[in-house]
Amino acid sequence: MLSLRSKLLKIRRIAAAPLRRQRVKRLGTQGKAPIHCLFYHRVADEHPNDWTIGRAAFEAQIDYLRSRFEIIGLDELQRRVRQCDSHRSAVAITFDDGYADNSRFALPLLMRHKIPCTYFATVQNVTSGRPFEHDIQAGQPLTPNTVEELRAAAEGGIEIGLHTRTHFDFANVDDSEVIRSEIDAAMTELSDLIGRRVRYFAFPYGLPPQLTQAAIQAVQAAGMEGFCSAFGAYNLPGRDAFHIRRFHGDPEPERFLNWLEFDQRKVRREPLISYPQESPTTLDQASAVDQSVHEQVS
Repeated sequence: MLSLRSKLLKIRRIAAAPLRRQRVKRLGTQGKAPIHCLFYHRVADEHPNDWTIGRAAFEAQIDYLRSRFEIIGLDELQRRVRQCDSHRSAVAITFDDGYADNSRFALPLLMRHKIPCTYFATVQNVTSGRPFEHDIQAGQPLTPNTVEELRAAAEGGIEIGLHTRTHFDFANVDDSEVIRSEIDAAMTELSDLIGRRVRYFAFPYGLPPQLTQAAIQAVQAAGMEGFCSAFGAYNLPGRDAFHIRRFHGDPEPERFLNWLEFDQRKVRREPLISYPQESPTTLDQASAVDQSVHEQVS
């Protein structure tokens, strides 16, 4: 049974569908079709919570994505953004935290279908086996992945990324040693654990307060190829590709579909995250690019 809010969203989504398809097609002719990046946390039927999606719902979402989108890795997402080479909407899939449940269903499902995925793990929980603090506080101390599970996922084609050492909240933190420990040192530790290079970083919480210039600069200095936010946004070709924008793989079907059908209201509402660029592009020029892209989808 749909809630009133979901019913209203469905009505608006269906009414807007022809215009949205036309807009995406027009952007695609310019190589600027939006690229979606989804993030999940835990796929399981036991102990459901706000960051868990059931097995059947997750498999239904994956089947939907496979039938309607090209599913790509983060490196290909970045290439298309940089080169304005996105002629149809595509999707990338990521996970945050690192729950053992994912190794029992979600990751085998993705590996079976050869679907690219970047799996962001929190180092200390993996090495200690201690449940995440937010789960302990919620009274559900769920089991994190083991090192062996991460290695097996990597062997199966899943890219392992870094989600800090301790699921750290960077908001209001400017201590360089703490930042280095949570990013650079943690990256080296994770790389040693899985025997592979760690290329990508995802901010815990991933909202504008966490995306500080000091932390982003530390990701760049560590030699990683990009970072992921989680405040809900699209990847639009022509923007800076170092910042990979993601939205939640929402268990509510109408919200999930509304995101995938490219709701331009979400583009207008997106916050601008400013940080030092690796390229000579100035922040003013980066803002101008963002403004130009926003105007194209209006």
